[in-house]
Amino acid sequence: MIFVKAIIMQLIDTHAHLYSNQFNSDRPAMLQRAREAGLSKVLLPAIDSGSHENMLKLEEENPGFCLAMMGLHPCSVKEDYEQELKIVEDHLVSRSFIGVGEIGLDFYWDLTFKEQQFSAFHRQIEWALQYDLPIAIHSRNANDECIQVVREHQKGGLKGVFHCFSGTVEQARQMIELGFYLGIGGVLTFKNGGLDKVVEEIDTRHLVLETDAPYLAPVPFRGKRNESSYITYVAQKLADLKQTHVQEIIDQTSRNAQNLFGL
Repeated sequence: MIFVKAIIMQLIDTHAHLYSNQFNSDRPAMLQRAREAGLSKVLLPAIDSGSHENMLKLEEENPGFCLAMMGLHPCSVKEDYEQELKIVEDHLVSRSFIGVGEIGLDFYWDLTFKEQQFSAFHRQIEWALQYDLPIAIHSRNANDECIQVVREHQKGGLKGVFHCFSGTVEQARQMIELGFYLGIGGVLTFKNGGLDKVVEEIDTRHLVLETDAPYLAPVPFRGKRNESSYITYVAQKLADLKQTHVQEIIDQTSRNAQNLFGL
């Protein structure tokens, strides 16, 4: 795959955990590859207090390129979730962030703290509304439940993205009707993944690109560590599906990201 550099200068990775320990051995080189691939910005969603320091340090070392969110990931909602939420709140009070995330519901691994996940989701949405910030929603085995929570809060001011979208056409349309974007990443390139069939039905005005690095690497890197430079493969796959030039995809999805996150 060959990309002309002038074409991909505006790529934006709207969701990547580049502060993950998986990048400790080659983080500077990985960031350089992202820049050389034409990325202009990478947005960093938070997980929990165990990684906030690394995330904020990465943002500080890469001003204007890496932009941090703040939030509590649903998989980190445990017995101490109230303390974790207090840490999130303290961060939101102390400085500005690009968004609140990643937040949401995950009913794939463990339902032990299902009610606490709902509580954390609602409260963080309220903070997003308070600070007029977009939210990045993590939804796994919980699309309908996340849609319902968003619907309860949507009075015209709530905005955000359903990160790593993997739902039906009907769910996609409900999310869009609520004023949300769909985050499209490496799963789009998976054979028999099914996301391609859904995305064919959705206008690119409602999509943003992401990697979720170090997870969900696109073909031909599936099963390996993902990184932001690989977003070019997602952009090309989307262009192929829409039967258009990759420049059109990059321009539209970048405008979408800029509009959503106020870049």
